[in-house]
Amino acid sequence: MRGIHKRFGAVRANVDVSLCVRSGTVHGLVGENGAGKSTLMSVLYGFYRADAGSIAVNGQDADIRNADDAIALGIGMVHQHFMLVDTLTALENVMLGAEPHWLLLRATAQVRGKLEALMQSTGLHVQLDTLVADLAVGDRQRLEILKALYRGAKVLILDEPTAVLTPQETVQLFDVLRGLRAQGTTIILITHKLKEVMALCDWVTVMRAGAVVQELPIAQATIAGLAEAMVGRKVNMGRVEGAAHTPGEVLLAARGLEVRDSLNVLRLSGIDVQLRAGEMVGIAGVSGNGQSELLDVLSGLLTPTQGELTVCGQRFTPPHWLDPQTARSLGLAHVPEDRHARALVMAFAAWESAVLGYDGLPQYRSGPWMRHVGMTTATATMMERFDVRPRDTSLPSSKFSGGNQQKLVLARELGQSPKVLLVGQPTRGVDIGAIEFIYSQLRAMRDAGCAVLVVSSELDEILALSDRVIVMNQGRIAGELAIGDCTEAGLGLLMTGGSQ
Repeated sequence: MRGIHKRFGAVRANVDVSLCVRSGTVHGLVGENGAGKSTLMSVLYGFYRADAGSIAVNGQDADIRNADDAIALGIGMVHQHFMLVDTLTALENVMLGAEPHWLLLRATAQVRGKLEALMQSTGLHVQLDTLVADLAVGDRQRLEILKALYRGAKVLILDEPTAVLTPQETVQLFDVLRGLRAQGTTIILITHKLKEVMALCDWVTVMRAGAVVQELPIAQATIAGLAEAMVGRKVNMGRVEGAAHTPGEVLLAARGLEVRDSLNVLRLSGIDVQLRAGEMVGIAGVSGNGQSELLDVLSGLLTPTQGELTVCGQRFTPPHWLDPQTARSLGLAHVPEDRHARALVMAFAAWESAVLGYDGLPQYRSGPWMRHVGMTTATATMMERFDVRPRDTSLPSSKFSGGNQQKLVLARELGQSPKVLLVGQPTRGVDIGAIEFIYSQLRAMRDAGCAVLVVSSELDEILALSDRVIVMNQGRIAGELAIGDCTEAGLGLLMTGGSQ
């Protein structure tokens, strides 16, 4: 790609960008949210037409007007948010729009045969007759890659492919990508996770403010150097050591929590948790071991089978459990793991999403009427304080990048100075500069006397933030350690069912 320019109104998304990707390599594309990475790849894939510049594929000039042109040139793209139809099977999703024959049975048989051969050669195994709605996240990721390869992709663009994967699924995906590279597939990896870039990529390009600021072979790169190039300054992502913290009174206490799902499968068993004022507690564990259910129970989104919960002096037992409205009135705030499904209404303007759940506050309401000016003014203040970009209170929530959506949710939940803060996956899909900012905000809440609980699948994040770590395995607490007693190896052992 040579001299690519792309503007959206007053916003210059790409400014004279040139990108050279070598055949049969994995090329990392990194940068902050809004740096222009996805826009550049959308130009390559035909979603957008560049205002200026040219593209060459295999040495030949290419006029890519739409996604069909890109696919015809062997370019495929797997998006961060999967483009799959939940009510169709895996096989039907691959066929959709690429049926090889007008007779459905014959077409299905042809596609099945080709997919089975493809799965055998790539290691991307998926249950073809299972509905997408019933597939695990890792299987959906593999299905998206299979769909692109089925259409003949020789250049594969992956946008944040590990954002929703467990550590084990990430390892499996990387093994597959190394195998594809060995077979000659060229991979462009858009990611915020610099450790992944160092582990997988051959080359890396760094973008900032719509322009390329660095391109180099991975052998010459360092995580610190890439981070500094991304944000234009030195970044500290590690643990910040300061004065010793003495936790205060217990603000949240749960005892004997048990949760069974609709199939009567035990998801939580015998969980006891205490959160104290001025303390940050991390919940570590491989995804799917009960952390999500625990967060839902403590925030009032899920009523347990048995157990009790005390929040700021008020006690709850099933079936009369805490509910989200009562939680807010008691000073408990919640940042959900899935911001799209539970924290935002994507069609709402930013100012509407910024007051969700708090619209009954006096500054937002006058009798039965909403105070629109009060809401938009408060949202503008939140956006300024949390550096949400762009600073447009009327922009639909869906139009913000993932990192800026996360900062908007954090601004809303932290803005009321809660006594207890529950945070799920605080930096999922967030760039490195925003991660540093989010960490500072969570530490500030802890230092102000808030009891903070952080659930994260990133072990580095748990170690960087926590004063105390609880490890979960198979719905139970496998261990509880002060941060000074924690090591990656020790926590990893507890996470996988071993003992320290």
